[in-house]
Amino acid sequence: MEMLKNASPVSLKPKLVTLPQAEASKSGVKRENETMKPKNSILSAYGVTVFETMSRLAAEASAINLGQGFPDDNGPENLRRFAASAIVEGPNQYPPMLGIPELRQAVANHNKRFYGLEVDWQTETMVTSGATEALTDCILALIEPGDEVVMIEPLYDCYLPMVRRAGGIPKLIRVEPPKWDLPFDSLEKAFSKKTKLILFNSPHNPAAKVYSPEELKFIADLIIEYDAYAVCDEVYEHIVYDGLKHIPLMTLPGMRDRCVRIGSAGKTFSMTSWKVGYITAPAHLLRAIAKAHQFVTFTTPTNLQHAVAMGLEQKDSYFTGLRATQEAKRNLISAKLEQAGFKTLKTSGTYFLSADIRSVGFENGDVAFCKDIIRKAGVAAIPLSAFYQNDGPAHFVRFCFCKHDNVLTEAAKRLKRHFALDGRNIK
Repeated sequence: MEMLKNASPVSLKPKLVTLPQAEASKSGVKRENETMKPKNSILSAYGVTVFETMSRLAAEASAINLGQGFPDDNGPENLRRFAASAIVEGPNQYPPMLGIPELRQAVANHNKRFYGLEVDWQTETMVTSGATEALTDCILALIEPGDEVVMIEPLYDCYLPMVRRAGGIPKLIRVEPPKWDLPFDSLEKAFSKKTKLILFNSPHNPAAKVYSPEELKFIADLIIEYDAYAVCDEVYEHIVYDGLKHIPLMTLPGMRDRCVRIGSAGKTFSMTSWKVGYITAPAHLLRAIAKAHQFVTFTTPTNLQHAVAMGLEQKDSYFTGLRATQEAKRNLISAKLEQAGFKTLKTSGTYFLSADIRSVGFENGDVAFCKDIIRKAGVAAIPLSAFYQNDGPAHFVRFCFCKHDNVLTEAAKRLKRHFALDGRNIK
């Protein structure tokens, strides 16, 4: 049981220390409630992320954390050992801003190997400190105030704040559970002469949707018609199921010069703390994106870059094994949750599965549900409504299944026991 409690650790943030009124006056430091110059109104308006909140509650309750998306696995041992030896052997100074040549070459080779994309590693690849930094670089580089940005809800949490901070105007299109169908009419209406780009996520978190060739073609045609760009968040590119294949939007006709493709070592190698991302983009876009990168992080740890370069060159068996392992975990948690009374939604990619909470008799909303199961069942999940800007569907929650099998089994057991006892009489 102790292993289960510690299966999903939470990083603790330092506490904010405020001075008492008397001490503050003596020191000349103003308190929060005094008149002071305002902080940035866009970012300050956002609260603590739902992932941090639910993980904190899970830690306080010693609950099994199936909320925040990080694997229990430590990642390939050969990469970890290689990264460790690279620290000892060095160098440990600034690498090239765009990334070490070995990793950029590996990114180019990876594009050719899996998707048939011919990429010039010197002018069309760049390394970033995680995929979130890559997204930030793209948004800062490509959006000017007043530009419209098309996004498909539900959204990963950094999309809206970054677009708004750059002065972009979000144009949100909703897909909704349980089928997550792309509304072609609404999407077409969202595009206009003011559209600068679409921020596109496939395989999609949290919908676990892999977009079809027909959907991709429709999006590509709109991009061409309105002379727009696409920033493609493809961090789950190797985690797709049921024989499906990930198709980068960049591979479609007319997209090569309009797309930015973002990958993540954290997702591909199950080491989310490494924060190594990589961008593939046409040279004319990468030049602008690189100028943003140089003022954000500038570089990424050299030892991690060397290890990721080796990782991207691993045999096909690694990538098929990753997919097979996560697909088995998906099947396990889906079956266990169904046995516990949940109706689970189709999961075609990522390591997230959503479930309808009404099937276990809960009618008070997904936020209340998530708080309830942490306290009463000892399991954490994420309310799906948190991924929507307004009025998101309130009866679905997201479970993360990239955990040890015994952790998944125990979590489902706890949920089954809880709802068997009082699941239909929750207040």
